[in-house]
Amino acid sequence: MDFDLTEEQNLTRQSIRTFAETEIRPLARELDEKEEFSVELTRKMAELGLLGCFIPQTYGGSDMGYISYAITVEELARVDASQAATIAAGNSLGIGPIYYFGDERQRQEWLPRLCSGDCLAAFGLTEPDAGSDAGSSRTSAALEGDRWTINGQKIFITNSACSLTGVIVVQAVTGKLDNGRPEISCLIVPSGTPGLTAQEMKNKMMWRSSNTGELFFDDCRVPLENLLGKRGDGFRQMLSTLDGGRLSIGAMGLGGAQAAFELALQYANTRVQFGRTIASFQVNAFKLADMALEIEAARNLLYKACWLREKGRSITKEAAMAKLFCSEVMRRCVQHAVQLHGGYGLMKDYEVERLYRDQRLLEIGEGTSEMLRIVIARNIGVSGRAM
Repeated sequence: MDFDLTEEQNLTRQSIRTFAETEIRPLARELDEKEEFSVELTRKMAELGLLGCFIPQTYGGSDMGYISYAITVEELARVDASQAATIAAGNSLGIGPIYYFGDERQRQEWLPRLCSGDCLAAFGLTEPDAGSDAGSSRTSAALEGDRWTINGQKIFITNSACSLTGVIVVQAVTGKLDNGRPEISCLIVPSGTPGLTAQEMKNKMMWRSSNTGELFFDDCRVPLENLLGKRGDGFRQMLSTLDGGRLSIGAMGLGGAQAAFELALQYANTRVQFGRTIASFQVNAFKLADMALEIEAARNLLYKACWLREKGRSITKEAAMAKLFCSEVMRRCVQHAVQLHGGYGLMKDYEVERLYRDQRLLEIGEGTSEMLRIVIARNIGVSGRAM
């Protein structure tokens, strides 16, 4: 087994870290305070090839592979979770479904524009009454002649309500199956389609400079050919999309944990109490040691899942494990970091305060920690009604 990153992957880390430090860090605090999505930063990230990371160059992608993609999101999240979220959602939830399930016409129409950063894509899954229970979606799409008529509502959709939003892949109920369960399909809905209203959601605790929207469909009509893949394949498409998305969230957790560790180590090595640095006290040294230990374990777990994805293997269990562990490792790391900073850790002047807020979504989005434990349990052979 070779645990060394390739020269290309190391260069990816170096270039993204340099970009994040020079272009994002000077703006991160101000954007967070203003709760402002940055079109300029998004376009700069697109120019670096960060949209379309796993898409072939024939469609305009950079085709860097999933390990480099995880490194990219990790390095962005080390500086600003909001910018990492824009790239993570733009790739895994936006571009991914069109590339993996779209026909050639749909790919040619959308992927070059999305990979270039000309526009962003979003995945419309969550609803006010359907979060973890995605099978209970109420948004419907009725086929009337050669058009689908969509009615319903989506909420908490990243990249769905900004000036760059160009298209939304919408999961909708398109009928009933023979067993009485809803038939679920996915439809491509361009922004600006009559009957679609996108409303930006404000007053977020975390990821304040990423774009989050609420979507309303009122007799929104799209052509028959905007069906993504086969009719009735929407639930399977959604599960596969979430597998990829969980790698992204795992990378965000890993990057955030790394940032918390670095800040805590620097502060603990310079803060003096009782005549010595606080890092020299065993109780604090053990906190830092635990952080380093868990980050190393998280990185190996995530990179292995990405490697499996590159090999074309099933990653449902591994993606769930990576997302769950990395998000919880970040929680423990930022808690230690804030504790080591003491009262300063509660002030916006110190970066650990933003890390503390940004972490919270990682245990909710792309599958809550509770749901992921169910996914893992099912995939290790646990049976029974509770599963």
